[in-house]
Amino acid sequence: MKLTKRRIDDAEPDPTKPTFIWDSSLTGFGVKVLQSGKKRYIYKYRQHGGGRRASTRWVTIGNHGEIPLESARDIAREFATAVVRGEDPQADKMAKREAPSLTDLWERFDAGEMKRLKSATIRDYHSLWRNILEPNLGKRRVADISRSDVDRMHSAMSATPYQANRSVAVLSKMMTLAEIWEWRQQGTNPCRYVRRHAEGKRERYMSQQELERLGAALSSLVDDGLIWPDMANLFRLLLFVGARRSEISNCEWDWIDWDRRIIALPDSKTGAKPLFLSNEAITVLESQKITTRHQSSKFVFPGMKASQSIVNLAKPWKLICEEAKLDDLRIHDLRHTAASVAVGQGVALPIIGRLLGHTQTQTTARYAHVDADPALRAADTIGQAIGAAIK
Repeated sequence: MKLTKRRIDDAEPDPTKPTFIWDSSLTGFGVKVLQSGKKRYIYKYRQHGGGRRASTRWVTIGNHGEIPLESARDIAREFATAVVRGEDPQADKMAKREAPSLTDLWERFDAGEMKRLKSATIRDYHSLWRNILEPNLGKRRVADISRSDVDRMHSAMSATPYQANRSVAVLSKMMTLAEIWEWRQQGTNPCRYVRRHAEGKRERYMSQQELERLGAALSSLVDDGLIWPDMANLFRLLLFVGARRSEISNCEWDWIDWDRRIIALPDSKTGAKPLFLSNEAITVLESQKITTRHQSSKFVFPGMKASQSIVNLAKPWKLICEEAKLDDLRIHDLRHTAASVAVGQGVALPIIGRLLGHTQTQTTARYAHVDADPALRAADTIGQAIGAAIK
């Protein structure tokens, strides 16, 4: 007898065992009635279309009441067609269920490939995964993520274009590895052709008046006991050297070559490099030797513990900006200001590139021939111009 909704609804459960109702119009299609009264659409077949000696397989299609009878019958017909082709629907279903998710891909990526990256990059990747990629796609199977999925996530982040673009870049790296590891078909990276958001370059330089207000704020806040002398010295050094925040905050005393007037960074965003020290920068470092909160620390700017470098700059920087009446100024803008002062003082662009350590490797390579003497002279030029302002 052909299965009908009424026939299924009227079926009474056996409290001792499951019972089955079969459809006469499609061999293998039926309903399993559980002792609890729940009813499930099923399809029974012999593996790979074999005869009586082949093992019997069962596939659960769905619960009666949740999907229509005709939809369940259509699915069963698709299974029947697949069996005729020699396929195994249950095995395919299990394989799909066990297929790795994006979280699985991330865990393998994090445990292996991430070790090759710099610590700051690792920190950024972890943040993008935790805040963006995992909430949006973490539970999805790697093989099922499509370009439209990525585009939808990326488009929803138009207000934060930098984070949106970096999220897609990280995901693209992961998907490339998924193809290498045969977790996706070759050439199916879903991040390809996703148009990146435009990122407006932010240019913020301090004027002479702002530099004067910054210098006054640093001094007054130290005098009032609102910030540590270490903190004021750190920001002064960032200005004089034009370095990245982490290059100064993580600096160790052993890296300073007082005779050559450089900080020899063993590693940075662009690899090992020197930071050239003007006379004013040397004065700041000599002051820091005296005022540091931990005389025994290996770090030039130690944190609360002598064994750690300083980490929390956001709160004191906010206080400094409020005191100096500096609007929309980031710590990284101190580096931009050093470069702009150098340009204003007539320092050649290759020398400025040498001083700041360009992020582009091909650009950095062009500065490799510049020797230390003109770079030091340029550092002095910047130091004198900034020092005259912040006193």
